[in-house]
Amino acid sequence: MNAPHPPGPIPADQADLRASLIASRKRFLSPSLATASIYPDDPLLLVRGEGQYVFDEAGKRYLDCTAQNLCISIGFCHPVTMAMAGEQMHRLPHTTTLFHSEHPIRYAEELVARMPAGTDWVVHLVNSGAEAIDLAYMMARVHTGCFEMVALRNAYHGLQFGAAGSTSFNGNRFTTASVQGFVHAIHPDQYKGVFGAGVTPYLDELKRTISASTSGRIAGMIIEPIQGSGGVVPMPPGYMQGAFEIVRAAGGLCISDEVQTAFGRLGSHYWGFEAHGVMPDIIVLGKGIGNGFPIAAVVCRRDIAESFARAKFFNTYACNPMASAAARSVLKVVDDEGLQAHAQRCGDHLLAGLNRLKEKHALIGDVRGQGLMLGIEVVRDRTTREPAVEEGALVQNRLRASGFIMVKGSPSRNTFRINPPMCITLNDCDALLDAFDRALAAG
Repeated sequence: MNAPHPPGPIPADQADLRASLIASRKRFLSPSLATASIYPDDPLLLVRGEGQYVFDEAGKRYLDCTAQNLCISIGFCHPVTMAMAGEQMHRLPHTTTLFHSEHPIRYAEELVARMPAGTDWVVHLVNSGAEAIDLAYMMARVHTGCFEMVALRNAYHGLQFGAAGSTSFNGNRFTTASVQGFVHAIHPDQYKGVFGAGVTPYLDELKRTISASTSGRIAGMIIEPIQGSGGVVPMPPGYMQGAFEIVRAAGGLCISDEVQTAFGRLGSHYWGFEAHGVMPDIIVLGKGIGNGFPIAAVVCRRDIAESFARAKFFNTYACNPMASAAARSVLKVVDDEGLQAHAQRCGDHLLAGLNRLKEKHALIGDVRGQGLMLGIEVVRDRTTREPAVEEGALVQNRLRASGFIMVKGSPSRNTFRINPPMCITLNDCDALLDAFDRALAAG
């Protein structure tokens, strides 16, 4: 990785642009958006992206370790994405779901080809991950005839309607009533879970949750193979398998939320659930599916989709051919450029380096994750595991000054997340590890 653009004075016209845009966002965009800012006191204005990098208005380059909430899977402005989506944009930018067009149909065909064999999968395209989550819940409830759904504590499934009801952060909830029909079981956190390490106590608690908080017959359960926004908390081996058995015994469907874990990002497997030896009934996809274009999908068994076809349901923009072309480019590039294996190599390299930093810096309490979905939890004391929130904020700002964007994503705001575009290089990984080392050493 080349050295970041040297800091210096911002030309007057660029400084004026920055000040104007920051003021206009505050004036004209909803105040709720400010709650999601990574740098609320000194916003970062991005004007260009290339590969794994973004550039601000002064031309400074940053390695984007967020991939813009994991949406940029194969790299900013990838030539294949730009060519496929651009060609469609100039030919026919939009057709509503009421008509047929090639790219949505071909994309569904290519997506199903990458699903585990032996199941008659079908695809329902939508516009965002949260919308796909809501659709998955509706499908599960219609198919089973049951209403209650189980989610895990520490889970993030989106912030719209039903998705918000299943998300388990108080910072994402209002004091008014949320959507009904969701109960939350304790998540099997192997670092600081209430039952400690292991799987059996958490599965027993899932049984008690269904017995005590539902009718005993449920519509389904949703699980992230790795809880992303919850602080990169992987499901331990055996948990998803045991949970699926419990849920199916209660009449429910099993939903794998692959919005953050799909398309080879985890390295070892194309889909997160595959690492756990389970077969979901419904799979939800989003974020990196379109390399920045707004598209998401629900993939499910045909019989579930047929149950849902009893009434009319469609989305005006859901089969947008331009977004579908971009989604096809992701499948093509991940295969052609070997990005799944590359994610494994880079992830292993980063994990080894981060564990070395853990031995050196007491601020690091835990390192976890897989492939290019990694988490570093910072704590004030490794015994009490008290979150090092303020210290983490200092490290985050030092990383930004060095040309690295990293978000702290967890309810306690003390877990750094590393999930860059999958085109990151090993040189980038070394530069990031060096910058992280220096940021931690600064005290």
